[in-house]
Amino acid sequence: MATDDVVVVQDANAMIENGCCKKGAGYATPLDAMSGPKETLIYVTCVYTGTGREKADYLATVDVDPSSETYSKVIHRLPMPYVGDELHHSGWNACSSCHADSTAARRFLVLPCLFSGRIYVVDTKKDPKAPTLHKVIEANDIIEKTGLAYPHTAHCLASGDIMLSFLGDKHGNAQGSGFLLLDSDFNVKGRWEKPGHNPLFGYDFWYQPRHKIMISSSLGAPSAFTKGFNLQHVSDGLYGRHLHVYTWPEGELKQILDLGNSGLTPLEIRFLHNPDKDIGFVGCGLTSNVVRFFKKPDGSWGHEVAIPVKPLKVQNWILPEMPGLITDILISLDDRFLYFSNWFHGDIRQYNIQDPTNPKLTGQVWLGGLVQKGSPVVVETEDGATTYQVDIPEVQGHRLRGGPQMIQLSLDGKRLYVTNSVFSTWDRQFYPELVEKGGHMLQIDVDTEKGGLVINPNFFVDFGSEPDGPSLVHEMRYPGGDCTSDIWI
Repeated sequence: MATDDVVVVQDANAMIENGCCKKGAGYATPLDAMSGPKETLIYVTCVYTGTGREKADYLATVDVDPSSETYSKVIHRLPMPYVGDELHHSGWNACSSCHADSTAARRFLVLPCLFSGRIYVVDTKKDPKAPTLHKVIEANDIIEKTGLAYPHTAHCLASGDIMLSFLGDKHGNAQGSGFLLLDSDFNVKGRWEKPGHNPLFGYDFWYQPRHKIMISSSLGAPSAFTKGFNLQHVSDGLYGRHLHVYTWPEGELKQILDLGNSGLTPLEIRFLHNPDKDIGFVGCGLTSNVVRFFKKPDGSWGHEVAIPVKPLKVQNWILPEMPGLITDILISLDDRFLYFSNWFHGDIRQYNIQDPTNPKLTGQVWLGGLVQKGSPVVVETEDGATTYQVDIPEVQGHRLRGGPQMIQLSLDGKRLYVTNSVFSTWDRQFYPELVEKGGHMLQIDVDTEKGGLVINPNFFVDFGSEPDGPSLVHEMRYPGGDCTSDIWI
């Protein structure tokens, strides 16, 4: 990051601390956001890449207003101009970190493409129900200027820049991972981290400016995971188990937390929303533990397993024990509840984390998975005497395919939306029916008092009946912001 860029970020932080211009994007505090308008639309990234259908990926607009005649329907589709992108995650050009800037507006949705390396910018202001393509940032432009490839997470910064994590170089080597800066006009500025301070592996990241820190997580080498899961790649050291602690906004790698064998592939990373807090959680996929990380009295960062998910002893699978495979986590805006999905096992869990050192299970719902009735995989009881499978309810007559994956919580914390695609290559490997018949989107009603999760029987979006054939569905964003894209400073 250039010196001038650091000054811009610092000036923006100072402006917020001085209480200036509280009329920009997002909300002043997380609790203010909880009182925001109820969502009526949600944008969903939809994927044909890897399904065998030579169609462009697209952004779907879904009506989530129960009073609408098109409730629980796709009301618009914005196809991308190219085939083979693999739309994956998404982020806004402005969020609550820009709340001090009266000129900032949450208008443009940034769509990184995991396979092609392109970044699409979509304009949602002209007609929120029917977004339009604003700009295409070509992969070659990014590679030539930064060497980065395989983009993943996008977060807006208080400076007006957009920062994205990249998982490797153009050859799929993890050593080439790092962070890209785009300016407010979506031009490539360069890399954010200091030279030689790139992470061991790239994936997700979250910054907490009041503690002058950014922490990133680590999946693995694109040359490995894009080909599907191979246990040998884990033994070969091609998957990560590290958190990378950076100074903010300077971009100096100051500490690497090795989570060891209990923390293989730490994926989605979430700080508590209260910007004064120095505590966060990350879901570790392959070992299926939620790890808590925290600042220690000496200013360094520590970690410990906060929530373990016990593997299931199974028959008729690739391994004798099946991990839950935690693929997504999030935290409610009041920092009361943590949610995560077990893509293999098929359940979503809700934990009360008001005491972050002692999470309490308060809700669980089953939404598919590899051990549901009708699957060839069966679970052995602990004593090995019997086997069983999980009974998964149908929703509006539909059998639930795949397992719960990406999750998004309403601002008020009362509705949890769920999709079921991880990544086309992995979908094809573990849930071939999902690729054949398409994904779906569900809504879970949340008890925000005592805790609890219940499937909403009136909501089911079937992406298996799309006009161009069944598609996969991944991340979700509301026009008004959400608890996985908004950061407070």
